[in-house]
Amino acid sequence: MAANPLALVKPHVKNLGDGFTVRRLLPSHPHKMVGPFIFFDHMGPAVFDPGTGLDVRPHPHIGLATVTYLFDGAIQHRDSLGTVQEIRPGDVNWMTAGRGIAHSERSPERLRQSGGTLHGIQTWVALPKADERAEPAFEHHPAESLPVIQYPGVTMRLIVGSAYGQTAPARTYSDMFYLAVEMDAGSSFPLPAEHAQRAVYAVEGQVTVDGAPLAENHMAVPEDAREITIEAATRARLMLLGGAPMDGDRFVWWNFVSSSREAIEEAKERWRSQEFGKVPDETEWIPLPAERKPPESFS
Repeated sequence: MAANPLALVKPHVKNLGDGFTVRRLLPSHPHKMVGPFIFFDHMGPAVFDPGTGLDVRPHPHIGLATVTYLFDGAIQHRDSLGTVQEIRPGDVNWMTAGRGIAHSERSPERLRQSGGTLHGIQTWVALPKADERAEPAFEHHPAESLPVIQYPGVTMRLIVGSAYGQTAPARTYSDMFYLAVEMDAGSSFPLPAEHAQRAVYAVEGQVTVDGAPLAENHMAVPEDAREITIEAATRARLMLLGGAPMDGDRFVWWNFVSSSREAIEEAKERWRSQEFGKVPDETEWIPLPAERKPPESFS
């Protein structure tokens, strides 16, 4: 049987300031979304000296859910619902923005004093049209509460959604799956065709996807619907993601995602007026960026 055609998504390095960079895979071309995933950032590994750390000041979101998953380090999350929650490796922070939420992400004080490493993945999941204006919500699920799927030499943790007959605890709004995978050298496993759109991201290690090599920090998107095999030549770490196609186009402007340009314009005005609510223990906030271009349409 011929090898499964694969589209390759290359990383684009973004500097978020203070020397903190991310590798951005989504949105990109030709695949702007994979299932409901509209944004995918691989952050770090970043090493902070004592007295320094991550400082993402309060900023707003609409029309999406954010998912933070760490390999190393910790982040202190605060949001306008009053949530204060530290996330550690293997945990899941699932924040539903819906009609609007503001949050900050900073290094916990103990790590700021000692310094340390931060390494993980941040993603945005677009909400279906019917749920874009849902009430904002936040869920934290510790690592031990997440389903684990195993093959010989392979351990997968189901972050959100459903896969391999398991379902993660976070509430989702559409058909999707998101898995963190660790592989021993020489191991392999099947990626079934149970979801219409799928992607494989190589965090580290030498792997092949249906026989084709996948370089570190690149994403492979199978272009037809059948089971594929993933193999590791070395110890490897992967992320698997995807789901059903979205129900139409999405506009993206800064931290806002919506099927409506009008909703994004409304969100801009609400943030200018600081109507998203107060984030606990925060006095700073990130102003709207200069409006150089209108919202972009992603389908």
